Amino acid sequence: MTKNKRLIKHSFQLLNVDYVKLGDKWNFRNVISPYYRLYYIDAGEGSVSGPDGSITLRPGYLYLIPSFTLCNLYCDHFLSQYFVQFFEDSVDSVSLFSNCRKSLEVKANENDVANFKRLIAINPGRGINRSNDPLVYEKDVYYKEYTELNNLQSISAQYETQGIILQLISKFLKPELFIKDRSVVKPSTVMDAIGHIQINIKTPLKISQLAARANLSTDYFSRLFHRYTGQSPVNYILQKRIERAQYLIITTKKQQEEIAELTGFDNVHYFSRVFKKMTGLTPGAYRLQNKTLNLID
Repeated sequence: MTKNKRLIKHSFQLLNVDYVKLGDKWNFRNVISPYYRLYYIDAGEGSVSGPDGSITLRPGYLYLIPSFTLCNLYCDHFLSQYFVQFFEDSVDSVSLFSNCRKSLEVKANENDVANFKRLIAINPGRGINRSNDPLVYEKDVYYKEYTELNNLQSISAQYETQGIILQLISKFLKPELFIKDRSVVKPSTVMDAIGHIQINIKTPLKISQLAARANLSTDYFSRLFHRYTGQSPVNYILQKRIERAQYLIITTKKQQEEIAELTGFDNVHYFSRVFKKMTGLTPGAYRLQNKTLNLID
């Protein structure tokens, strides 16, 4: 029963779903999306690569790229795929794949293919109509446009869409990938700290203050937080700040100084150092890739 309660803390909101045929122009580097990508390949070949290596996209398999996973997308000749892109919501603001930020592959079956076809049938017009380039279509105005479509769905379509995405996600929930998630339910003190961090990410956050909120000593709070999240409070805060910065760089024209301020860094140079350490790219390098394709007014 405890495990079931943990699973239903995560829900997923549809962004795009479609079937597409791609060519050698599907070559994009250093993609970091604030949403999940899930593919089923039915013909051709491509690849997804990242810090953990490269995966060949081949017919008959499902591929999952969790949110905020740095990757390169590549097709040398031809690739056709069913795909779905979706945002994640969770009660405790901790991603289901927080301990597994890498591209994953599993063998597909007939039910998986049927699920993709059904998802497209009940969500018509949800493809990417502007461009296959993430730097073009990953803009906040487009996110709002597509997520507003979810509010227009019938209640039955909403539940069925959610159910299909959960079924597809479940194929990747292998125990060996989630060893750190086998701990008991997080205590309220840790849950409160996680929520407080998410809500106040742009403000100064001191570990001593988080500990005081929990009526615990700083040392004990830090050990408790690490036990149930796998990270120290400092590293967790930095991760959440950088994830928010990634989103702002992808979707807005805000300058580094403003992004640093909005994500709780009091020094743009420190922000840049942390960003590069955690993503492998400087904010400026990633901004340069967006410069000619930024469509935000």
